[in-house]
Amino acid sequence: MKELIQNFLDYLSVERGLAQNTIVSYRQDLLAYMDYLGGKGIGEISNTNKNHIIDFMMFQKGKGINSNSIARRLAAMRMFYRFLTRERILKTDPTSLIESPKLWKRVPETLSVNEVESLLSQPNVRDKQGLRDKAILETLYATGMRVSEAVNLKKDNVNFDIGFLRCIGKGNKERIIPLGSKAQASIKRYLESARPHLLKNKESEFLFLSRLGKKLSRQSFWKLVKKYAKDARIKKPMRPHILRHSFATHLLERGADLRSVQEMLGHSDISTTQLYTHVNKDRLKLIHKTYHPRP
Repeated sequence: MKELIQNFLDYLSVERGLAQNTIVSYRQDLLAYMDYLGGKGIGEISNTNKNHIIDFMMFQKGKGINSNSIARRLAAMRMFYRFLTRERILKTDPTSLIESPKLWKRVPETLSVNEVESLLSQPNVRDKQGLRDKAILETLYATGMRVSEAVNLKKDNVNFDIGFLRCIGKGNKERIIPLGSKAQASIKRYLESARPHLLKNKESEFLFLSRLGKKLSRQSFWKLVKKYAKDARIKKPMRPHILRHSFATHLLERGADLRSVQEMLGHSDISTTQLYTHVNKDRLKLIHKTYHPRP
């Protein structure tokens, strides 16, 4: 089964051109499924059926795996089984009989506008790293970029003349995102006053640099978001995409259309973007309950 998984991953990389991070995730998901089948005494993929897949998902849920991870694992298995069917290794695809459990989709956690403002005000802009951190936070919130995308952002990807940013997203797909004036001002100040200091006479194509003049890691990005959230005394559980979720939610709350938000987020399926409309509905319910005379 390991050989079949590797053949599938090679197909995703070479023919589909999926991002390396996606392929790594799919490998982990499929190996977890393979381990589960092995524990049940099933060594051949041809001996599996839809019940094994459902049992695996329920097993994951019982272990406390979050709903997004379970949904992603189901997506990985769907693609794997379709690949095996197309290659005529299997006659039928058992995942075709399984509906995606919509109730497992978690409504994204978001920050309020006030919480975002507080977060963005935390970096000390009198300090070189503070200028960088301010620019990072402003960029994440202004564009809704994934942390993995912001890490790989290059200096030349920012166009101040037209106020746009070029982002390379999942599957090496390019999208253009508007960049607000406040984010532009923060990035310009960082470029003028902090980035040359961080470079220390070296060269780098990447926009955001570490104190050693190297590309910042995803872990470093995430650590600084958590640090400033703690400084801002934000009590909500902080997750890597929380500024991305807040970006989408705040746009929709102010009347942005779903298709435009989908394009800016880089979602291939609008149903993913529609998750943010549930946040709006919850907010409307809270407002109704708080202010209506007969809630």
